[in-house]
Amino acid sequence: MRCPFCDANNDRVVDSRESKDGATIRRRRECLDCKRRFTSYEQIEHVPYMVIKQDGRREEFSRSKLLRGLIQAAQKRSIPIKRLEEIADAAEGLVQQKEDREIDTQEIGAFVMEQLRELDQVAYVRFASVYRRFDDIDAFMEELKHMVQTERVQGRKPR
Repeated sequence: MRCPFCDANNDRVVDSRESKDGATIRRRRECLDCKRRFTSYEQIEHVPYMVIKQDGRREEFSRSKLLRGLIQAAQKRSIPIKRLEEIADAAEGLVQQKEDREIDTQEIGAFVMEQLRELDQVAYVRFASVYRRFDDIDAFMEELKHMVQTERVQGRKPR
């Protein structure tokens, strides 16, 4: 670290202390050239995870925004909030696994819809109607038919 007094790049750390919240480290340093002391602060650089929207825009991933959507889809259903939080956590984990810190909203949406399909079909349809932006009743009915057909193929009775 360069000394703010003589611009030398030769110092030693005399003291280190963590901030109360643990997010920052304060280091007291001594320049070995001019013998003056100065303070530096270190913190982890926050690089956000980004989602690529359908129109190509990039937006910071928001777990709370996803959770709000899940809660809205599950409104008046007997789905524990803990389960919706688990889905949001799993989706966030999906984003964090990406090496380039970017993920397509379609990938997140498909993952969440699959989780909801297994959990509650009404919540699934509600979420899908927003995510897939059904333009008319025909598109909506097509999704319902596909869902019923999938249930039958898997040997389950549509719920």
